[in-house]
Amino acid sequence: MIDLKSMTPEELAAWFREQGEPAFRAKQVFQWLYRGAVSFDEMTDLPKVLRQKLEEHCFLTAPQVARKQVSAQDGTIKYLWRLSDGNCIETVLMRYKHGNTVCISCQVGCRMGCAFCASTLGGKVRDLTPAEMVDQVLFTQLDSGEPVSNIVLMGIGEPLDNMDTVLKFLTLVNQPNGLNIGMRHISLSTCGLADQIDKLAQHRLQLTLSVSLHAPDDETRSRLMPVNRSVGVEKLMAACRRYFQTTGRRISYEYAMIDGVNDSDWQAELLARLLKGTPGHVNLIPLNDVEESPLKPSRRVAAFQRRLEGHGVTVTVRRKLGGDIDASCGQLRRKAMAQTLGRNDGRKEADIP
Repeated sequence: MIDLKSMTPEELAAWFREQGEPAFRAKQVFQWLYRGAVSFDEMTDLPKVLRQKLEEHCFLTAPQVARKQVSAQDGTIKYLWRLSDGNCIETVLMRYKHGNTVCISCQVGCRMGCAFCASTLGGKVRDLTPAEMVDQVLFTQLDSGEPVSNIVLMGIGEPLDNMDTVLKFLTLVNQPNGLNIGMRHISLSTCGLADQIDKLAQHRLQLTLSVSLHAPDDETRSRLMPVNRSVGVEKLMAACRRYFQTTGRRISYEYAMIDGVNDSDWQAELLARLLKGTPGHVNLIPLNDVEESPLKPSRRVAAFQRRLEGHGVTVTVRRKLGGDIDASCGQLRRKAMAQTLGRNDGRKEADIP
């Protein structure tokens, strides 16, 4: 079966020509896909014979809302989407003065093992398809009634661990006749796969690369992020410098502030030295309190910020959204699985009601 929504307009046109259909049918279908059509019968400007043919050979992705939480504090909406195979992923809609931002997932689960993240607690199940990534933006808009102007790839999964799909997704959301979201309105977050950062740089995309650093020294970072054991801070920072030299795009360094772990003065000093000479900025993140984790939010965010700024480092503190709705990455999926499945009864995510 053919996944039409994972095709670019050019690929759709080529496929329709192979089927003996005029290429303009591809444009019609593409427009229907990005209106949120969930069946071929909705595509009323296509001949009935063609709709039947598409039904026989193709399929349309359309996630179902498994759970939805709306923050009473700031209007943030968190979706738990059920995919066609029963697996679940999360998407978050956040409202800012500059427009609405949607945070999307790229994998079902994650294999990176970061100690502070709920997404990785069940491991990686599978990669998402380009269509399943597009659907998170599209159906969040349709369900909420809110237009989306910005996308962050910071949900469940590691984008550079599913790189081909992510690159295809970026091409699709950039299409003028589709979602038409420009690269400068997209941020991609990675835990620091240095070789993949080099590969991404070769595409010279105008997106914002966010590197989840979270510690400036190998001992602390390896404890928090197992990926660091094979990469190391120096190798990662070298890849970041190459990325800037190739793309001209400054990097955002994400830094979750964890009490007594990575928030000391000496770590702020070391972080400032690491960033010296390479344009970028540090985004300090007040840690969300994940029930299953012993790591707790730092009480030294302001002091850490002042010390970095004293060295000329550009620093922001992320606004905390959705604190009352399990807005941390992976929390809602994990809670839904635990509540329904228990810990070890052997059922799958498809059994979540």
